[in-house]
Amino acid sequence: MFENLSERLERSFKILKGEGKITEINVAETLKDVRRALLDADVNYKVAKTFTDTVKKKAMGQNVINALKPKELMVKIVHDELTEMMGGTEAPLNLDGNPAVILMSGLQGAGKTTFAGKLARKLKSAKGKRPLLVGADVYRPAAREQLRVLAASIDVPVYTEEDSKDPVQIALDAIAHAKSNHLDLVIVDTAGRLAVDEEMMDEIERIKKAIRPQETLFVVDSMTGQDAVNTAKTFNDRLDFDGVVLTKLDGDTRGGAALSIRAVVDKPIKYVGTGEKLEDIQEFNPEGMANRILGMGDIVELAKRAQEIYDQKEAERIQEKIKKNKFDFDDFLKQIENIKKMGNIKDLAAMIPGVGKAIKDVDIDNNAFKGIEAIIHSMTPYERQNPEIIKGTRRQRIAKGSGTSLQDVNKLLKQFEDTRKMMKMATSMKNPMKMMRQMKQQGGRRF
Repeated sequence: MFENLSERLERSFKILKGEGKITEINVAETLKDVRRALLDADVNYKVAKTFTDTVKKKAMGQNVINALKPKELMVKIVHDELTEMMGGTEAPLNLDGNPAVILMSGLQGAGKTTFAGKLARKLKSAKGKRPLLVGADVYRPAAREQLRVLAASIDVPVYTEEDSKDPVQIALDAIAHAKSNHLDLVIVDTAGRLAVDEEMMDEIERIKKAIRPQETLFVVDSMTGQDAVNTAKTFNDRLDFDGVVLTKLDGDTRGGAALSIRAVVDKPIKYVGTGEKLEDIQEFNPEGMANRILGMGDIVELAKRAQEIYDQKEAERIQEKIKKNKFDFDDFLKQIENIKKMGNIKDLAAMIPGVGKAIKDVDIDNNAFKGIEAIIHSMTPYERQNPEIIKGTRRQRIAKGSGTSLQDVNKLLKQFEDTRKMMKMATSMKNPMKMMRQMKQQGGRRF
């Protein structure tokens, strides 16, 4: 996401390269290009103009201090204004209430039902919530069935009333059901239409008035660009929603909705969907998003994802095995599973500062681990626990069983052994002299 905008902004900043002072002439030329880049990314025209006017006002006449180059100063100003334009800080969900009720709204096809499942999964795993998914779309049986499938895949209960045509009563009954079953979160999935109409708006207004949710979220497909912003304004005028969810913020999206929507409706973006899988959801962080737009990565989001799958006891167990040089292929498989839970591999790599630009043209297959997993699964349990015994004929058998080559097996075994040695070294960090001796023994003089 945002790759084209990132490239355009980088080209714009090159105008300032080598200048000793930001002047009206060079800043005007740069910001003209920045405005063009924002418009090409489908940012609202008024938002783009206000943005560049503000940046110009802040940049004019600022001297380069402490060897700071004009390009770097302009990047900082643009970064700060992008962050401010998207809300400044994170806007967490209000989960007070017993149960807390979240009402989903939006047009058909925006991804409300899928997002309801994603949100239930995330709040269950990250916050320890006990959610109930509610199918209040009385027009499309497929929507209720989709919700049941999603609920089953994340082991969350679902509430529907097959014979009812009253979404207000369904929502009220669902809340009562949650209370009686000690569920502390209710997520109500409502009907959408292909376009905004009076009947739809009246229905969602009645539901909101009846259930008085802690959060009313407007779900919108970010790929619809300016239409997303216009639809958000229409919904907000009627519903006064609490926050926005941007779905499909990946693939071909130009990102204009993310940059415009806060300025137009003055409501925070709370979550974004970044893929089709249930784990492809993240809290919207304006500063992190500004970092990514400017090619700076988003290490905070990367740390958050790691924290969600982090298990203290498991980490301590692994550390003990590493110290004893007993880290095996079963442990390795678990680490691969943890990485896969964090999301799309290329997306994760792009969060590391400096890496996004380097890999923008690299095709990173999200199934990159399949060959490794196939090799490991072709080992016997004893072999996985004792990698050092895997020699000649065993390697040939594993290659044949995994559908890979002997060279692939040899390469994995060597990489695994090198990894074990480096991990063992890392546990010696408290004893730097010992670590240096080990590194030298491994040919580490180059360090």
